[in-house]
Amino acid sequence: MMRSMRPASAEDPEVSPGLDGAWNVLRRGLAESPELRSGMLYTIALAVVSTIGSLALPVLIQQVLDRGLGGNQEPRLGFVLWVCALTAVVTGAIYFAGRAAFARLTTSSERALRTLRVRVFAHIHSLSIAEQTEQKRGVYVARVTADVDTLSHFLEWSGVSWITGSVLIVGTFALMAVYSWQLMLIVLVSIAPLALILRLLQVNLLSSYDLVRTRVGQTLSEISESVMGADVVRAYGLDERIDRRLKGAIDRQYRAQMRAMKFQAMVFPSGNFFGAVAMGAVVLVGVLFGPSWGLSSGRLVAFMFLVNLLTFPLAEMAENFDQTQTAIAGWRKVLAVLDIPRGLEEPSPGVILPEGELSIEARGVEFSYTGGLPVLRGIDLDVAAGAHVAIVGETGCGKTTFAKLLSRLADPTSGQILVGGVDLTEVAPEARRRAIRMVPQDGFLFDGTIRANVAYGRSGAGRADLADVEAAFRELGLEDWLEWLPQGIDTRVGQRGEDLSAGEAQMVALARAQIAEPSILILDEATSAVDPETERALSEALRRLSEGRTTVTIAHRLSTAEAADWVFVFDQGRLVEQGCHADLLSLGGRYTDLYESWLGNTQLHA
Repeated sequence: MMRSMRPASAEDPEVSPGLDGAWNVLRRGLAESPELRSGMLYTIALAVVSTIGSLALPVLIQQVLDRGLGGNQEPRLGFVLWVCALTAVVTGAIYFAGRAAFARLTTSSERALRTLRVRVFAHIHSLSIAEQTEQKRGVYVARVTADVDTLSHFLEWSGVSWITGSVLIVGTFALMAVYSWQLMLIVLVSIAPLALILRLLQVNLLSSYDLVRTRVGQTLSEISESVMGADVVRAYGLDERIDRRLKGAIDRQYRAQMRAMKFQAMVFPSGNFFGAVAMGAVVLVGVLFGPSWGLSSGRLVAFMFLVNLLTFPLAEMAENFDQTQTAIAGWRKVLAVLDIPRGLEEPSPGVILPEGELSIEARGVEFSYTGGLPVLRGIDLDVAAGAHVAIVGETGCGKTTFAKLLSRLADPTSGQILVGGVDLTEVAPEARRRAIRMVPQDGFLFDGTIRANVAYGRSGAGRADLADVEAAFRELGLEDWLEWLPQGIDTRVGQRGEDLSAGEAQMVALARAQIAEPSILILDEATSAVDPETERALSEALRRLSEGRTTVTIAHRLSTAEAADWVFVFDQGRLVEQGCHADLLSLGGRYTDLYESWLGNTQLHA
């Protein structure tokens, strides 16, 4: 069950209440990434061995000073050599244990990050269109890329550093107590204020880095929008306006990062400062009172080494503290995406649809985007198997939204859609994708060859080969166009199909639908933005593509509605009229108004 969400603020997307604190984020993150938990005890054991080895070095130094070189006796070279050899062994053990711990942690961390990226990416694609429109896609890109990247340094270094640092601090204080509990108390008093300072910095850093991650997402969104809309920006002279928006986003990110840096700049010096205070106090008090407390010169020097050993993890943990806050902020954002309800629960195993033409029924279908007004209001309609129908209406009337519901990009807020007599929510995912195909108006293509883009139309066990792709173009009567291309079927289309014209991209999109051999075909007026010659080729391809299939066309030009078996007229989210073209014209209603308006515009631009 998904966790409840608290309302999003202007600065922060929705975050589950369970992710409010750093420890809650850490526990949840570890629970979501079993790769991190696997072998964790082994990693901790290696880290502890490495840490204990570090504590042995001051002891060996004290032994050399007090027993090997101390007093008025001759130096005990044998003892010194033995201690030096032992020191070399301990140093080697520290190196290999630390190296093994780091290698093990790096491997598990990279596996966890890989799995997390895949999960978040898959979750974003599983969200309904109601959720996809709620945040700009650039924000989701930031979640999968920049925010996941913030975890890398923490998981591969800061995480194990917290373990080794904590063990080293506890072990150092224990050894200090053995040498001189009086000096240990002095060290403890000297560094005690650091705990309070770090706590205050932690609160401010966490909120600051949380805001930074939000600003990064907003900046990526603005950059993505300006790049994708570069043609419109230039054509309409929007350079200054877009420049102001982008600079505004960058400036907000800059100010958020500078706020975080202000607190970060206090972290590392704090550890060094209090470490230096502790060292100065130990030297002063040790020299003045050490002899009366029974401290030998070796013990005092060893104690000073322990203070220095304590200073290192304090300074390092202060730095890790900063990295941890960054990671926690990014982890929270990533987990918040995983907490967004999918909205589409796929049945398991689900109903398999029969082959051939399928009927379509809508029963009381209503739909509204999150936080918005209803887009569809009580839609009831029936489409016979094999029929060719058109849905018409003004922009914003809900016709494209209905087509997306029919493709199950989202589920109705209420009501149901039945395909072949089966509720669409009960159809197995693979069966639905095989039976229903939608050809959008823009004919979106992926960067690659024409062959690869068409082959995407068939998934699962029956993947398309070269012969299948060529057959799809041949069946649509587009083989002449394909042969005209310089590399034929292996011509590259560029990102989003930018190396092809709008009509050529639509031809590839139609072939992609043809190769899938769907039972229901949904067309979002595939010939509305092409030249007359290309339109003729596309119209013929559409005619062939529609044969033997139930076809639903979102008609922007009513010449399409003239040729349809049945026409559904949408107005402000309601189905207000239905019938054949001639009957609807004779009614003199909403369809007549739309038709006459379209006819007038056509004659005006003729």
